[in-house]
Amino acid sequence: MTGAQGLHLTVRPDGVALLRIDRPEVLNALDQATMTAIVGAVEQIESDPAVRAVVLTGTGTRAFCAGRDLKERAAVDRVGERAGHPMRGLHRNPFEALWECRKPTVAAVNGDAVGAGFELALACDLRVAAAHARFALPEAKRGMGAVFGSTILARSVPSAVYYEWLYLGELMPAADVARWGVLNRVVDADPLAAGLALAREVAGRAPVSLQRFKATLISGREMPVAAALRTDFHPDPYSSEDRIEGVAAFVEKREPIWRGR
Repeated sequence: MTGAQGLHLTVRPDGVALLRIDRPEVLNALDQATMTAIVGAVEQIESDPAVRAVVLTGTGTRAFCAGRDLKERAAVDRVGERAGHPMRGLHRNPFEALWECRKPTVAAVNGDAVGAGFELALACDLRVAAAHARFALPEAKRGMGAVFGSTILARSVPSAVYYEWLYLGELMPAADVARWGVLNRVVDADPLAAGLALAREVAGRAPVSLQRFKATLISGREMPVAAALRTDFHPDPYSSEDRIEGVAAFVEKREPIWRGR
């Protein structure tokens, strides 16, 4: 296990990396140190060939992440330091780091996901939530923005839905959020167990194919169809050892042994 204060990274023997926000005393709210640690952990995960999938969760059952640590933000405001703009400056944004991570990512939403917490979940590829979890982007109640959340929701749900979510900023039960396709699973049991099970299934697929899918989905979704179909997104599964192994395993009626190349 590695990690900084407020964040823990564990690489499991099954190829799944577990990334846990560990600040339960403040409902796993994100201070600057934790956000920086998330970026560093994602970079570590991307460079580790043993990792095939990632699960992000929070400590406890009350909150996945309550958003930005506003007490820290208020302390900075009191000394007159200007607030930074999202997606700018010297530090990489943790939402962008998760969104662009080359490994498949799963959010195991163990409790409320509010503000930046909802955005962290949206930055993951797949989302499993506890039935008691609630979601909100309350930035309009705090005079803040939700650049990442509003950008992703505009590509995920109908306009009437995301306008209401952003304009009102009210807490919404997981079942209501799932109704619009934002969640893959809502579970009464432990969402971490469900998220790990889903990640293990994903980790059992060909790594080169998964990386190709992610590159195509992220970069190709904004292209015209004709351009996306002709763009050579890397890596290339068609000439990979994994493709040869996958076909051979099917013919030989055995499980494939992926090399990730």
